[in-house]
Amino acid sequence: MKLRVSFIEYLNSVPLGWGFLNGPYQDVFEILFDVPSECARRLSTGEADIGLIPVIEYQRIPDLLVLPDIAVASKRQVKSVLFVSKVPLTQVSSVAVDSSSRTSVALLKILLHKFYGRHSVTYHQESPDAEKMLEHDDAALVIGNPALKVSRSTFFIYDLASEWHRFTGLPFVFAFWALRSGVNLGEKAQVFYLSREQGLKEIDSIARVYSEKLGVPAAEIRKYITENLNYSLDDSNLRGLQTFFELAAELELIPFARPLQFYAADQLCGATRRRSQESGAK
Repeated sequence: MKLRVSFIEYLNSVPLGWGFLNGPYQDVFEILFDVPSECARRLSTGEADIGLIPVIEYQRIPDLLVLPDIAVASKRQVKSVLFVSKVPLTQVSSVAVDSSSRTSVALLKILLHKFYGRHSVTYHQESPDAEKMLEHDDAALVIGNPALKVSRSTFFIYDLASEWHRFTGLPFVFAFWALRSGVNLGEKAQVFYLSREQGLKEIDSIARVYSEKLGVPAAEIRKYITENLNYSLDDSNLRGLQTFFELAAELELIPFARPLQFYAADQLCGATRRRSQESGAK
């Protein structure tokens, strides 16, 4: 039986899965296409063996291991996790949040409460349509592909990774590969690194394919992947992640900041890991 992999087909994640979506590893896994919240649910229930989960869910699902050196992160501005508001951020009192989001909701609550002093904001979930979300609320949290199409001339727009960096000076990590502790990937662990390596080599192909799918110019997609996203878990990304977990615990969004437990490094070929680190740092 093939291992079941829950994957988020947002544009920001596509380079990680390119090798097993379109490359030589298409038959290695059973791929389940999900939104972030569903990735976490499937991993929690055992419907998936490994998932690209919102990082906050690592703190809520017991007995998970993280694949080292690989993630969806942003060093400064991400462009696809947006706080869209009818009023300046300091005046916001009600927010509609994308129902598919988990980590970004926690990030928004930290930013509003900890750094902007907005302690009485109300939140409720909606489907990811910015205009509908704003019909009854001051602001909306929109993530993923829908965020790339938000009008930047009509509303106040805040990039949450930029806001995080402004206050902490750190990158932000949105998602990583996690697996249930009883799952043994064996040599298949290398596929996730090789898939990323192939994706980062074939950005022009990704831009062409997803330009047609999303109606976004290929040049914008290429710039988004190469300039706004980072696919590593390097030291600065890990510091940003640890800070996020600590602040989430401080605001009681999670019980406590559980340390990351990584999938055994000796399961990964040293040469593959070195290549993956080099690719992720680009």
